[in-house]
Amino acid sequence: METMKNKGRAIALLPIAVFLVIYVGSGIYYQYVKGEDQGFYIMSVVIAFTIALIVALLQNRTLNFDEKLKVMAKGVGNDNIVAMILIFLFAGAFSSMAGAAGGSVSTAYLLLDIIPANQLFAGFFIISCIISMAMGTSCGTISVLVPIAAATAEAADLNLPVLLGAIIGGAMFGDNMSFISDTTIAATRTQGCNMKDKFKENLAIALPAALITLVIMLFRSSGGGQVEHLQYEVIQALPYFIVLILALLGWNVLLVLGTGILLFILVGFLSVPDFSFSLVFSSMGEGCSGMYETIIVAVLVSALGALMKEYGGFDYILYVIRTYFKGKSGGQLGIATLSSAMDIATANNTVAIVMAGPIAKEISEEYDISPKKTASLMDIFCCVWQGIIPYGAQMLIALGLVADYKVSAFEVIPNIYYVYILLICAVVAIFLPEKKKKKHK
Repeated sequence: METMKNKGRAIALLPIAVFLVIYVGSGIYYQYVKGEDQGFYIMSVVIAFTIALIVALLQNRTLNFDEKLKVMAKGVGNDNIVAMILIFLFAGAFSSMAGAAGGSVSTAYLLLDIIPANQLFAGFFIISCIISMAMGTSCGTISVLVPIAAATAEAADLNLPVLLGAIIGGAMFGDNMSFISDTTIAATRTQGCNMKDKFKENLAIALPAALITLVIMLFRSSGGGQVEHLQYEVIQALPYFIVLILALLGWNVLLVLGTGILLFILVGFLSVPDFSFSLVFSSMGEGCSGMYETIIVAVLVSALGALMKEYGGFDYILYVIRTYFKGKSGGQLGIATLSSAMDIATANNTVAIVMAGPIAKEISEEYDISPKKTASLMDIFCCVWQGIIPYGAQMLIALGLVADYKVSAFEVIPNIYYVYILLICAVVAIFLPEKKKKKHK
């Protein structure tokens, strides 16, 4: 490995420090000092990044304002960023269209109807895994399943924190593995690798973790409580499974999402009363609008990252990682540490990946780590911490939906078995020797 003489400049990372102080500081203040509901989401991440970008523009007087604009434009105009924005829009439209056509609810009820009554903990974990892979969103999965879980827990006298832990764990599995998840999109596009390759890399780590979790859940039997039969339409669930199959076959993600949107429109007209083109257009519009903040963050972070790189910030991070992390395993630990820190700080795994992506790419090139491995590590470690932190959107949504039951985050966190097992599997995978590629004669 070639040793870089350039140590970079630590001061170039000042905008990130400003962002963290504003965003995390306001979250702590509003959540714990003022006692506001979901205090970590009062300060808009867009505003926090805009302030950080202004700080970056005020730095480095060797470049004039026009030159800085050119640096930012080059970062934002990267083909991976453009593709990522387009995929975000399609993913938003797909998710919203699925909801309008009854797909998410019918899929949940269909799977719940198959699960034995005495294995509801394991059942909700499996359902959560499948739905989050199909929907591509952990928050959406939790929003669909938690009300069902709360009613089930009350009817069958089940431990609600354990059920919530199973759902959150399964949601993070799907968020990490789904081809249409915004975290997968961000991780693969920032590293320039195929989703199918990243999926295979992830599968070797996430699948064993999921299976071990499932075994634990099976041994922790939920008893023999009976659950009310819930009405669903099989036809409304079919598009999700078709989308999963097409994604696994390696279709282009835009083509997969486009096919899914068309299928849900067709299913809506066939199975939903009063379904109309006005509903189609409004639902797709709402879905795309829901992705605007993520898209703006991607643009702002790309511009900010380009400036910090130009100022020597990335070189400094590489210098620090090179000092404390040795060898290829050390480089992977560096990527894992970087991704984890970003997610803990931002409480948003997509934002964390977009922020860490350019720096992680520099680290991967320095340590000869493949793009698919880097994308996999970023996504896994961000999902691990996103599933654990009590101020993350996933936990806040889950607790908000069961507010009447007075469940605290600290009751749920010990029961999210999957994320802890995933963390162990990921660390073990970092230190396992890589298989040598066979040389073709």
